[in-house]
Amino acid sequence: MKVIFLKDVKGKGKKGEVKNVADGYAQNFLIKQGLAIEANQASISSLNAQKKKEEKVAAEELEVAKQLKETVEKITVELSAKAGEGGRLFGSITSKQIAEELQKKHSIKIDKRKIELDDAIRTLGYTKVPVKLHTEVTATLNVHVKETN
Repeated sequence: MKVIFLKDVKGKGKKGEVKNVADGYAQNFLIKQGLAIEANQASISSLNAQKKKEEKVAAEELEVAKQLKETVEKITVELSAKAGEGGRLFGSITSKQIAEELQKKHSIKIDKRKIELDDAIRTLGYTKVPVKLHTEVTATLNVHVKETN
């Protein structure tokens, strides 16, 4: 019996796949548990329509991410912190502070986990910080750390 998996089933199939499984297994387990539905013409066409819709949404998200990349790369985030001799900061600048400053000054909301800061910024000056906006889009944000008086 051909079935369309609605959820991932370990060892059998992933969500959205159409596979041939034993009739008893399909009837008594997969369909009863809501893990799959029988693959007939109507269910296959609705699956194809759903895949097209998901592709369209993914393309729109990618386009939004590309536009956001252009905006982010033009911006310089300015943060100030206390510093000692040689431009070393007392403490550090974290991705959370960068995200909050972007939100406050430029009204751009980016999750702090998307700011790929290997180690916190501990010196004065300009730093280029990669920001992962999408699986395929990474922007470079300029961060300027200056000394407070």
